[in-house]
Formats: sequence, structure tokens, C-alpha cells
Amino acid sequence: MKEELIDVATRGRNEIEIRNLAREYLQARILHAMQEAGAMIPLAFQGGTALRFLYGLPRFSEDLDFALERAEHRAFSLEPLEQRIMTLLHREGYEVAAKRRSARAVNTLMLGFSGLLSELRLSPHGAQLLRIRIDVDTRPPVGALLSTTIIRRHALLHLQHHDRASLLAGKIHAILQRSWTKGRDLFDLFWYLSDRTWPEPNLVLLNNALDQTEWEGPALSSSNWRSTVSARLRTLDWVAAQRDVSPFLEQGPESTLFTKENVLGML
Repeated sequence: MKEELIDVATRGRNEIEIRNLAREYLQARILHAMQEAGAMIPLAFQGGTALRFLYGLPRFSEDLDFALERAEHRAFSLEPLEQRIMTLLHREGYEVAAKRRSARAVNTLMLGFSGLLSELRLSPHGAQLLRIRIDVDTRPPVGALLSTTIIRRHALLHLQHHDRASLLAGKIHAILQRSWTKGRDLFDLFWYLSDRTWPEPNLVLLNNALDQTEWEGPALSSSNWRSTVSARLRTLDWVAAQRDVSPFLEQGPESTLFTKENVLGML
């Protein structure tokens, strides 16, 4: 409910944290609506928000990312999901508008919440939007392994998602193939590497993803993926990386330990 969102968000220590907490609450409500609509049968949760919800990644995230993993659902459409999400959000008192678009294999639903930033005293303009994007990859690379997890985060959620090795493969693919420096990718890798209980990346999925995006480097194996990622990290703009991720980090040692030298050292 909106009153609960305002209570949760205003516990933030500054405007950035209030915005992050509000967005995360809404993400949980959207996931709840998707779950009620049966979306967790064909879809698998992936990306940074999945890492935060499922494994406690100490940074906030903006978008909800999914892979369409069931071949029998290839004629997938976001339209019925949009209707279910909008019904729940309107019922809970939000002013929200939606826009759908398709670009190649990715279907996107953009939700814009009006008035909320004003209510949270984050903007003097009632029309300024808080946005959350939902992306569904309808032609994901093959090879992901799936898990299901029940968690409670502002709602009781039963989520189908990529397993830990597959999530790491997705993050490595983004680092190797993204055309710009995204600090959130690098921070997530730093967080992965700091926990020795995480498995090696799913190399089948990783190589299939690289092939799909026309990777010009070598096939990756257990013997060369670390050196390949290290070489890529040395070419990136770490000042830009710090600037990108800083607004999303929780207070903690990670914010000071996240450096190029430390990440390369762990690799």
C-alpha cells in the first residue's frame, strides 16, 4: 500500500536512499503482481535486482530483468502482465502510466509513477516521474540453469530465477560486451568475487551469450575466463564506474573497497 511505501522510504537517511527504498518497494509489489499472474512459470528473474532480492547484493537496482525460458511460451506478450500490474498498483493508490515497446528480442514495459516523488518531498514538481523498467529477453541464449526461491521482501514472493552460476555468467557477459563502462556491473563482479562460496560461471551459458552478441574473442573456459575479464577491466574508465554505482550503494565497507586494484587482485 502507498502508506506502507511512504513509511518504508522515509526511513532513508538522505534523498538518494529515500528514492532507492521507494523504488525497491514498488519492485516488490510489481513482482507480486507478476507472480499472481503466473509470470514466474515462463520467466526467470535475472540481473542486478535479482541479485539484491535473492542474495542480498548491497546495492539498489533500477530495473527488473527476465529471460523467457520456456519454449512453449515463445508467443509471449507483456500486455496481460501490464493489465495485472496496473490493476494492483491502481488499487494500492498509485498514479501510474505504462508504455510498452519491443526492440528486437527484448520486450519492455516502462512504468512511470507521478506524484510520488512530490509526496516523498524529493521533487517540487508533482508531474516528475519515478520510473521502473521491466525487460523480458524473449530469445535468451540457451544454457541457463533455473532455481526457485521463496523470499519475503514487502511481499511473500515465489520467484523462478537463474541459478548462481548462470547469474554470474550473465554479469560477465555484460562486462565483456557492453560498449560503455557501467559501474554497477563491475561492483556486482566485485561482490561475487568477495564471496568464495559462489560457483564458477556457467560457461555454457556464457559462451552461448557471447556467440549471440558476436564476441570476437576466444571461447571461455575455466582456465581463461578470469584472465579475459581482467584484460577487459584494465581498459575501462574506473572513475566513471565509481560515479555510476555510487548513488546505489548501501552504507558499508564495499563502497571504499570497490577499486580497480582490489577487483583485479581477486580475479
